[in-house]
Amino acid sequence: MTKVQSCIKALGEIALRVEDLDNMQKFYEEVIGLPLMKRFDNSAFFKIADGFEGHTQILALFNRTDSANYSGLDAEKTTVDHIAFAISLDDFEPEKRRLEQYGLQVNMAEHTWVHWRSLYVNDPEGNCVEFVCYDDSVR
Repeated sequence: MTKVQSCIKALGEIALRVEDLDNMQKFYEEVIGLPLMKRFDNSAFFKIADGFEGHTQILALFNRTDSANYSGLDAEKTTVDHIAFAISLDDFEPEKRRLEQYGLQVNMAEHTWVHWRSLYVNDPEGNCVEFVCYDDSVR
């Protein structure tokens, strides 16, 4: 297989299927802290970052329960492991304490090969959300 030069410049969007849009919107707004850009009847869009050339990086939540072929969320049918948001090292400990104040189980990990420190929580529908920062002391 020939290696192709990628034209990808940045992440554009993360999109999740959800069953309880109101509860998930509240979690990503109030707990994760993403600003809501737009809410529709069956979807909500949050700003992650400015993105590339005018395309805002977003997290999108889609309620697909009204679809004709909807048969419920099934963790066995998805390949999504987790979504990660980059934070600064200075925010790591305060963010851990803030997440714990919501009563969330916060798991921590260190990824020595890239010098990353991570916090992991689950959203109300079981998706794993990571907060990750670079820390040169992680070896």
